[in-house]
Amino acid sequence: MSDKASDKITLDSEIRRLEKQVDELLDSLGALREENRALRQRQDSLSSERASLLQRNEQVRTRVEAMIGRLKTLEHGA
Repeated sequence: MSDKASDKITLDSEIRRLEKQVDELLDSLGALREENRALRQRQDSLSSERASLLQRNEQVRTRVEAMIGRLKTLEHGA
C-alpha cells in the first residue's frame, strides 16, 4: 500500500474517532443540561416549600404566644 493510501486510512480513522468523541460529548452535554434543569426545578420546589414552612411556623408561634398570654391572664385572674 502506498504512503498516501495509508495516510488516508489513518486520517479517516482519526476523523471517525473524533466524530465519535464529539457525539459522546454532545450526549453528555444533553444529559448535563437535563440534570441541571431538574436540579433547578427541585431547588425552586424546595425553596417554595421552605417559605411555606417558615410561614406556618410563624403562624404557630403567634398562636402559641397568644395561648400563653391567655393562660397567664387566667392564672392572674383566678
